[in-house]
Amino acid sequence: MPVFKDTFLERFLQMEAAGGILLMVATLLAVIAANSPLASLYHLFLTLPVEVRIGNLTIAKPLLLWINDGLMAIFFFLVGLELKREALEGELAERSKVMFPALGALGGMVVPAGIYVAFNYQDPVAMKGWAIPAATDIAFALGILSLLGSRVPNSLKVFLTSLAIFDDIGAILIIALFYTAKISLNALVVAGFCVLVLYVLQRRGISESSLYVAVGVVMWVALLKSGVHATLAGVILALFIPMRSRENPDHSPLKSMEHDLHSTVAFFILPVFAFANAGVNLQGMSLAQMVHGVPVGIALGLLIGKQVGVFVLCWLGIKLKLASLPDSMTWSSLYGTAVLCGVGFTMSLFIGSLAFEETGVNLVFDERLGILTGSLLSGALGYAILWSSLTSPLKTPSRS
Repeated sequence: MPVFKDTFLERFLQMEAAGGILLMVATLLAVIAANSPLASLYHLFLTLPVEVRIGNLTIAKPLLLWINDGLMAIFFFLVGLELKREALEGELAERSKVMFPALGALGGMVVPAGIYVAFNYQDPVAMKGWAIPAATDIAFALGILSLLGSRVPNSLKVFLTSLAIFDDIGAILIIALFYTAKISLNALVVAGFCVLVLYVLQRRGISESSLYVAVGVVMWVALLKSGVHATLAGVILALFIPMRSRENPDHSPLKSMEHDLHSTVAFFILPVFAFANAGVNLQGMSLAQMVHGVPVGIALGLLIGKQVGVFVLCWLGIKLKLASLPDSMTWSSLYGTAVLCGVGFTMSLFIGSLAFEETGVNLVFDERLGILTGSLLSGALGYAILWSSLTSPLKTPSRS
């Protein structure tokens, strides 16, 4: 009999893997659209003006920013739900299992950022992108991992997922601390009042999801106007969603919302984001653009920095007896997974858009070139290493 039961984690991993494959397709379509006769239509699609007006309140943005600020807030809401669930009763609830992926995530953020800084420290504008190679794209990485089929041990998937969760926490903190515009105190006060309302709803045991979402929408608008990036509203809202309903202890509002959002995020929001942000125009690309510090720093940060940072910090943690190598994981499979963490696609693109959108200097081409190159090479190399180290299905746990 199979030991891998149809658990929530199993279904989650399967859905994320399928979403990663869809992300690859969306990315390819974006690059084709940007380098074909459809390029003008692609540009019109991204710059289509969309305006919402309620009385004196107006939100007017091109479609690209509605995707990046609006749809991605839903993505971060889902990330927040996953973080809360894992912290309360998942992998992150057991301290013995937390240290290993936490160390890997720390190394996987610090070393890539250091490599980027080494190539761009003399350019203050380029330095704004220091956090771009610090991200890992869990959907893409799991999509690649799924191509290896049953030979992948469950401990490897859990490690990669847990590491990505810590990586997401780091990305959220980076966005909150370093990528905010000029602050509007009035709008920030409104956002703070929304947090207070959410706290009261949670303390009173109210489990009606629609009330939380309504307050969350107001908070999103307030943060959008405040200068603090609006996607953080999704994370804040998620932290107040009740884990259990007082009226029905068997019902979890958090898990219910998480389950309902997974397919929307995996199969719509992230592919749309990828299609809107990955369209790099490769026509007329010069050598100077290819060797610019921004794409080189990002590409090497993802390809070299991620594998070195993740593997070395995990190795040190084991040698210092701060953590232990999970069951069914070998040093070679750990290294292959560390390389796979260099697929930074979605979060790297998102941080890149925040880093350079208000600089007045067009570094978008440079940024996307580095992200695509580093992610592609990391994915291919990580897959090759894992394929070699997991050649036999017998290396997976016993299925009896």
